[in-house]
Amino acid sequence: MKIQLIVNLALLAGALAVPSPASASASEPPPLAFVNPGFEQDMTGWTFTGGTGNGTNLKHSGAKNAYLDEGTGFRISQTVTVPADGMFDLSAWIATGAPEGTFSATVNGVPAASVTFATQQIFARYTLSRLSLRAGDRVEIAFGSSPNGWVNIDDITVAPSAPNDPRIDSSDARLTEMFNWAKAKANSWVQQPGQIGAINADENNSFGTSAAPYANTYWAGYPYRSGFYSRDFVHQLAGAHLLGLDAANKTMLKAFAASATAANKYDPVWSINFDAKTYLSADYRDPGSYVRELPAPFELAQKLYEAYRQTGDTDYLTDPTLSDYAGNTVTEFVEQHPGPRGHGDVKIAQATSSDIFAGTASYNEGGWDHFAEAGDSIGSQYQAYLAAAGLASAKGDTAGAQIFTDAAQALKNYYNTTWSIDPAKPGEVVRAYQTYGGPITGWGKENSWFMPLKGIMEPGQRRDSYLSFIDSQASGSGAPANVEAETYLPETFFANSADATAWKWMQNVYNKIGDVHSTGKLVNGDYPEVAFTLVSQTVNGLLGVRPDAPNSAVTTTSHLPADIGWLEVASIPLGKSTFTLRHDALTKSALTNTGATPLSWTAQFPGAHSALTVNGATQKAETEVVDGSTVSYATVTVAPDATTTVEVSA
Repeated sequence: MKIQLIVNLALLAGALAVPSPASASASEPPPLAFVNPGFEQDMTGWTFTGGTGNGTNLKHSGAKNAYLDEGTGFRISQTVTVPADGMFDLSAWIATGAPEGTFSATVNGVPAASVTFATQQIFARYTLSRLSLRAGDRVEIAFGSSPNGWVNIDDITVAPSAPNDPRIDSSDARLTEMFNWAKAKANSWVQQPGQIGAINADENNSFGTSAAPYANTYWAGYPYRSGFYSRDFVHQLAGAHLLGLDAANKTMLKAFAASATAANKYDPVWSINFDAKTYLSADYRDPGSYVRELPAPFELAQKLYEAYRQTGDTDYLTDPTLSDYAGNTVTEFVEQHPGPRGHGDVKIAQATSSDIFAGTASYNEGGWDHFAEAGDSIGSQYQAYLAAAGLASAKGDTAGAQIFTDAAQALKNYYNTTWSIDPAKPGEVVRAYQTYGGPITGWGKENSWFMPLKGIMEPGQRRDSYLSFIDSQASGSGAPANVEAETYLPETFFANSADATAWKWMQNVYNKIGDVHSTGKLVNGDYPEVAFTLVSQTVNGLLGVRPDAPNSAVTTTSHLPADIGWLEVASIPLGKSTFTLRHDALTKSALTNTGATPLSWTAQFPGAHSALTVNGATQKAETEVVDGSTVSYATVTVAPDATTTVEVSA
């Protein structure tokens, strides 16, 4: 992305150019940045050898790029002085006609990192990850030519490396490769607070309408737009937490919550610029015309509660903007979004337009059919009630928590007995209702898989059959055209203990990262949602981690399919602590507390078992039914620096 900086009235600077003094306070050093990173000012700031230059033929954004001709020894480089200690990721957008060109960094003359390009004639993002730098270091980045073809370069960016670096080990080499790719790629999308960036940039205007300092945020949505999207963000939040990006999660949650005002009927905006306050103009025209899709407000409420469970941060209970959002969404928002369909005492929000700028009922932008209600919105509303109940309980509001819990149960009962059943087609599952018409069954992508994903479907044969239907449709002619839609499928199946199918879909997404995205503007691996969700699906899916940071507790259940013998991830965050977790198949788990305080661990195992062994001592197993599946468990306290092993013994 390029930005417009006021160097003089005629000169456009490239993205992430050296920030103006106003972008950093006198007590804070400026962000690390490279001069003319988008090559809009020709060769300014760069050292070019023969066989290189400034071009206009194939660009990632803006008007210009840099290129290296086919040959040996051609080079483009720039050296800057590091303003403050830190760890950084350096990225560049590259297109190539042949492999073997390079992107490298040296620190004080010592090689620090390097990556070699593949052949890719559409721009792809390459990153040098986790460079540890000290104030005063001299960092050179350089691009080297390919002996067999051209290389085009554009849009150099700097990201602070993730505060947390989870580490994987597994019997499955493919899973290890996948996770390591995903965490590095996800981290590269982080914005550097204080850098000057474009406001309202998009594919039609790389320079945006103005420039401003960016907040602590990360990309969630198309990487050629200067903002983050609610739908993408809520799906990336869990992966971001695992990378230690809790401050960014809170900034972004608060920005959306602040936009859900009484004046706009508590409906948050769809996208916000990286300054975390300006609505992205591509999706916001005026207070009466901005993109709205009905599941989004409810998903934001759900994720606000999840962020509290991940971090234990009491701001989610006490900050007025954050603490009121979930309750307002399941009361005021629902009340102010009625529709033509009545449901007696059960309240269901509706959105009756087929225009996203007026409000639609579903995330499936290719299949609205003038819906008033859809499976993804009703499922998300159910989770929002549970989130509001959890937050009310955490604030000591027992009565309020009960009201929201009762509303969730009433909605779930109504869904399973009435809403999802078409008397004319009792063997099918209703996924939507038309504004003025009957129920819709069949395949609806998001408005199909969100129902089992959000837990509103009762367990049993009907749900199992519907999961098989989803897998069949998504694997065949009903496959999503865009990879980001497909990223929901692993979680859908993990949520319903269909672990082998969930793992199949994780691999399917990863296998496509080098394919061209449905927009034709990037490769699938450069859509941010892909990397963030693979991170969370490894930890929250395969390892079954469910955090309860406010109570220094965690529950785990192995979801390893038969072809993954064992999996271990170190540095899993929980509040201000971390732990390491290993599962061996479905019968043995070990947790090491790498934090400073004791950790309460509930180790669950699928099935009914009479006894478990805890650190070699056999004890009677406790059992319970969780969403239709029986699990056996033991709850133990793990001291700091200690390891506890729990395994099935009978």
